[in-house]
Amino acid sequence: MSAPPEASSWFGPTLLEPGLTSTTTPQEFERLWRAFMTARATLGLVLVLLQGGFYFVASQQNTTALLICSTYFVAALAVRLISHPHHLGHTFDAQWLRTVGVDLLAFSALQAVQNNNINYTPLLALPVLMASILGSLIMSMGTAAGVTLLLFTYAFWTTLQTSSDATAHFMQAALTGSGCFAISFIANQFATRLASVELRAQRSQLAVTIQRQVNELVIATLSDGILVVDEQLWVRSANPAAFTLLGLSPQPPDSLWPLTGQAGWQDLLDLVILSHSTQQDQLANVRIHQEGQGPRHLRVRTQITPPLQAQTSSLCVVFMQDQREMQARVRTEKLASMGRMSAAVAHEIRNPLAAIIQANALLSEDLKEPSHLRMTQMVNQNALRLEKIVQNVLNLAHAPHHPEVATGQMLDLAEDAPRICRDWQHQNAVTQALTTNWPATVVLVWFDADHLRRILVNLLDNAKRFSSGQENSIQVGIQKSHQRPRQTNISLTVWSDGGPLEPSVEQHLFEPFFSSDSRSSGLGLYICRELCESHGASMSYERNNRIIGKKMQSGNEFSVLFCTQPPGVPPTGTMPPSP
Repeated sequence: MSAPPEASSWFGPTLLEPGLTSTTTPQEFERLWRAFMTARATLGLVLVLLQGGFYFVASQQNTTALLICSTYFVAALAVRLISHPHHLGHTFDAQWLRTVGVDLLAFSALQAVQNNNINYTPLLALPVLMASILGSLIMSMGTAAGVTLLLFTYAFWTTLQTSSDATAHFMQAALTGSGCFAISFIANQFATRLASVELRAQRSQLAVTIQRQVNELVIATLSDGILVVDEQLWVRSANPAAFTLLGLSPQPPDSLWPLTGQAGWQDLLDLVILSHSTQQDQLANVRIHQEGQGPRHLRVRTQITPPLQAQTSSLCVVFMQDQREMQARVRTEKLASMGRMSAAVAHEIRNPLAAIIQANALLSEDLKEPSHLRMTQMVNQNALRLEKIVQNVLNLAHAPHHPEVATGQMLDLAEDAPRICRDWQHQNAVTQALTTNWPATVVLVWFDADHLRRILVNLLDNAKRFSSGQENSIQVGIQKSHQRPRQTNISLTVWSDGGPLEPSVEQHLFEPFFSSDSRSSGLGLYICRELCESHGASMSYERNNRIIGKKMQSGNEFSVLFCTQPPGVPPTGTMPPSP
């Protein structure tokens, strides 16, 4: 088994690993290439002007040198304007011939035809540098070797033309060639080193960008609010949860906004100022007053970041939590423990309760008096009721994550739902507040009648508790929607004109033992959803608009989406899967 790489990060292999290929754009190479091509064109223009001056001033006019310089300038300018940046290959290809080859030919020709004691050999450093920086080491060494051969050829030709000592000419060619080899090697090493550093910098920048995106994604999904405040009390960054806790609309990510100027944020402002002045972390409970909203109680913790440089100032990172949500979570844990204990107690009650039912049945066989029989009947009814409650508690305690489909029946929702609403309306003395909308046709769904009553009564009780009580403030109805051909979705909706739910409450709406009311157990909606899922149905919540009188009113709507056929039976109009 191979060992893991030495450098790795928690979100995958680091981009600093040498095995990764570069995906960066060759912007730096393009800049160097254009710089060399511009230098060639500029040098050609200088040579043309120089030879032109010699042509008009000198006594002996050298037309050949002027023609060579003019041709070189045109060729260099054409490459600069027409060609695109391209790396020099490992061979003497067309790209090398258009640039380095032209330079070697032009400068060698100038050195050969010069008659005014001008030495053009220093210009040969330009093609050597160009091949070293824009090409590989082999190409740079090959170019240096070509320059050396040209120098030795010129020394030999000079020796033949003059009677001077040949040793000085060959020694000069050897020294200049050695310098070309040294320049080509050093320049190529520098270019390779700079390219490696640039590639590492770009990979590091990419790694930092990925890390920043991951951090921003994690911070954006946190339920705790986070603010970053500088010493001038400007908020440099904030996550969506912070805007929700402060009752603000989200700001653009790159915008700064002052923490001052909000009269209801004085407690938070004082805590941030204290953190900056003492350079110490703080922890306190603060209260936020937003105009048009109720007070928000927050648990705030601050941390001071050390300055990165002596000239920079520190930042204050503010962590905010909704106190009501924290208390609800603590209460949820306590009630969950009580729920486990209740399940254990219910399990112990089952055996003596079964004995009571059996003894009551035996006792009723020997009784003749009607009053005694009525009493045994009452005992039996209440014992059965207790048995059902115990069974519900046990089912809740041992509910699987994917409950099996409970036993149900095909019932007429348009008949059972109105009957349940009428009974609830009579028991709660609700007259004008409740409005119903039932279809005139039969609506068959797969559900249990007792479970339907329990769900609908629970939703109506919640609607009554939070509605205004005015006319049409509670609306119940059955809706049909055709999602697919030959398939119909049937839903039962309960709407009330109550105010919007707090984000912390809506987030945990269907969780067990979570409630915004301290007198509630927080099991109502959870049990309703479990009962729906046990029959293949689903329950959802959304903020919806309804018409009350002639006015559009926003309210809370709970919907139950039913199955129109028993689970496992293909929908009407579809073929069962082939075996």
